[in-house]
Amino acid sequence: MFGRVKPLDAILATAEKKSLHRSLGPVQLTLLGVGAIIGTGIFVLTAAAAQKAGPGMMWSFVIAGFVCAVAALCYSELASMVPVSGSAYTYTYAVVGELLAWMVGWALILEYAVAASAVSVGWSGYFMGLLKSWTGFELPAMLAAGPTWSLSGVDFSTGIINVPAIVVALSVTGLLMIGTKESATFNAILVAVKVTALTMFIALALPVMNGEHFAPFAPNGWFGPPGTSGMGIVGAAASIFFAYVGFDAVSTAAEETKNPQRNVPIGLIGSLAICTIFYLFVAAGAIGAIGAQPTALGVQPGSPEFAAQCAALVEQGKEPLVCSREALAHVLRAINYTWAGDLIGLAANLALPSVILMMLYGQTRIFFVMARDGLLPEKLATVHPKWKTPHIVTMLTGIFVAIAAALLPVGQLADISNSGTLFAFFMVAIAVLVLRVRDPKRTRPFRTPFVWIIAPVAALGCVALFFNLPIEAMLVLPIWGGIGLLVYFAYGRRKSHVGLGKIEIHEEDPDVPPQPVPPID
Repeated sequence: MFGRVKPLDAILATAEKKSLHRSLGPVQLTLLGVGAIIGTGIFVLTAAAAQKAGPGMMWSFVIAGFVCAVAALCYSELASMVPVSGSAYTYTYAVVGELLAWMVGWALILEYAVAASAVSVGWSGYFMGLLKSWTGFELPAMLAAGPTWSLSGVDFSTGIINVPAIVVALSVTGLLMIGTKESATFNAILVAVKVTALTMFIALALPVMNGEHFAPFAPNGWFGPPGTSGMGIVGAAASIFFAYVGFDAVSTAAEETKNPQRNVPIGLIGSLAICTIFYLFVAAGAIGAIGAQPTALGVQPGSPEFAAQCAALVEQGKEPLVCSREALAHVLRAINYTWAGDLIGLAANLALPSVILMMLYGQTRIFFVMARDGLLPEKLATVHPKWKTPHIVTMLTGIFVAIAAALLPVGQLADISNSGTLFAFFMVAIAVLVLRVRDPKRTRPFRTPFVWIIAPVAALGCVALFFNLPIEAMLVLPIWGGIGLLVYFAYGRRKSHVGLGKIEIHEEDPDVPPQPVPPID
């Protein structure tokens, strides 16, 4: 398991030869984190969280934010030591070896690609809501949503295929293939749009809060009714963990940060704290304005039973918050701010495609690094002669994302994505401790404070949230991991560059020749 470790010195040579200018201070880092974190989770998953926890979802945001904070501190130490592409995959390869690195890289597919599918479905809900509000047109239900899935089977009564989600996923894939990049200015504008939209929501919803809507505060308790999975306050925390993913943008900027030992934790904790406060106000506004209105206690969002109850309520003209596919816009329209609901919908329509692009970009670059390491077919790392992008892997990833978005509801996609993310963060927490023991003298621009407390808490927090996901999402990870192991032993282990002794000091620098090392078996 620990035999094939990619030498850390070989990876670090990249940073030493081409170090980046340290220019980011604590304010810039915090704003970077806020921009990366605020996205689909808060716009879309508020409804699913309300069904799972009722008003108690406010505690869910706090729990998820805390687990993210301790995981982020571990992430930052490795990001500052190994400031190169590949995210947790590269860190694991350098610390605990190829097999676990492969498993992390394989799990990151669930984080990035499935998350891109979830955002595509979220965008679809807001797009169709806005279209209906403005023009009165709506697609037939069969073409506006995918079927609902459960261990007992597939229910096509809610929909067959989500056409708008396919369109946005393939459109963003096309842009990414031909090399369209977000400029810093464009990204800053989109961040401002998202923050302004949420601020407007809070300003309009909080004044009409009704205290009676907060009782009972935790209708499903902390862990859900007996015999259910993924319900209650902790179950909702496991789902809305998705709303915080993106904080690693702060961690990976450690190499460009002035005084990283001080500024990285400020940026991480600051951005997570700001987003948690934002999320708490949004949750309070949504619940206080119209109430959680759970369809039934213990019914899982996205399940056939849930879909049937929602369909019956919609037919009566009583669509509750938990059934809405555009939760925040739905709340504002319900309190007679139709224009503001449309603006929220417009903000989501403008901002969410950029999140899809960032997720797809991250996924294709991890595939690219894995193919460059020989663990995936090197054909996937082919760069288009005109576009200068890894077009093959981008196209294949985009097709996978579009299929998942077409056939799965957003809540289930987010839960599946969380299962991969939690595994990757768990491995990062372990890798920090392993490296502290194996290489204590290594230079660490950022050191995780109280590491022997923080890292175990991060690892246990990830495990606890994982086991509070719905049973279907929990089963995806071992099944997906089993498929990954088959691929690794059938292909990756034989073709691995580390295993074959093909390690280069700097794979992208033609002036540095490959450094041969003995093959490792």
